[in-house]
Amino acid sequence: CFECCIKCLGGIPYASLIATILLYAGVALFCGCGHEALSGTVNILQTYFEMTRAAGDVIDVFTMIDIFKYVIYGVAAAFFVYGILLMVEGFFTTGAIKDLYGDFKITTCGRCVSAWFIMLTYIFMLAWLGVTAFTSLPVYMYFNLWTICRNATIVDGANLCLDLRQYGIVTIGEEKKVCTSSESFIKMCDSNELNMTFHLFIVALAGAGAAVIAMVHYLMVLSANWAYVKDACRMQKYEDIKSKEEQELHDIHSTRSKERLNAYT
Repeated sequence: CFECCIKCLGGIPYASLIATILLYAGVALFCGCGHEALSGTVNILQTYFEMTRAAGDVIDVFTMIDIFKYVIYGVAAAFFVYGILLMVEGFFTTGAIKDLYGDFKITTCGRCVSAWFIMLTYIFMLAWLGVTAFTSLPVYMYFNLWTICRNATIVDGANLCLDLRQYGIVTIGEEKKVCTSSESFIKMCDSNELNMTFHLFIVALAGAGAAVIAMVHYLMVLSANWAYVKDACRMQKYEDIKSKEEQELHDIHSTRSKERLNAYT
C-alpha cells in the first residue's frame, strides 16, 4: 500500500497542479468581484448620477455593463474547462515519461496536443494581459472619485466636480456630473457602496493579474513537458533500434553456432 501511494504521488504533476490552483483562484476573484463591482457601478450611476436606462435598442453604459457580465459568465465557464484540460494533459505527460517502457506509449498525436496547448496558452496569456489592462481603467476612475471625496473632506470650501463625459460614459451632449457642493455627492462619499465597489475592482484586477501569472506558469510547464516528451521519444527510438540490433546480433550468433555444430557433426 505504501509503495502504491508513493507511485501515485510520484505521478502527480505538481507544477500543473499549482498553476491550476492559481488559475482558478485568479478567475474566481476576477469573475466574482468583477460581477459584483459592475452591479455596484449600476447602483451608483442610477442613485447618485441620476442616470436611467435608454429605451429601445440603444447601446448605453448599462447595456455595456450587462454585456460585460455575460462575458464574465463565459470566461468563468471556459477557463474552468481549460484548467481541467491542462491538468489532464499534465497527468498524461507525466505518465508518458514515468511509464516510457510500459503500456503507455508516446505518440505523435500526444506531441501535437502538447504543441497545441502551448500555442493556445500563449494566446490566452495575451488575452489576460489585455483583460488586466482593461480592468485597470475602472480602478483608475474609482481612484479619482475616491480622491475627490477625500480632498473634499480635507479642504474646506473646495468645489471639485466629477464629470462622466471625461471617461466616455455618456455623450458630450449629456451633462452628468456631481460636485462636492451637492447633497448627492456627500451621500455618495459617505456610503459604503462606493468604497466596496472600489475595493471589488481592485480585487478583480488582482485576480486578472493572478490569471496572467498562471498562464505564464502553464507556459513554462508545457514547454518543459514538451522538451521532456521530445527527449523521451528520442530515447525510445534509440532503445528500439538498440534492441533490434541486439536481436539481430543474437540471431546471427545463433545461426553461426548451428552451422558450426552441423559442420562438426
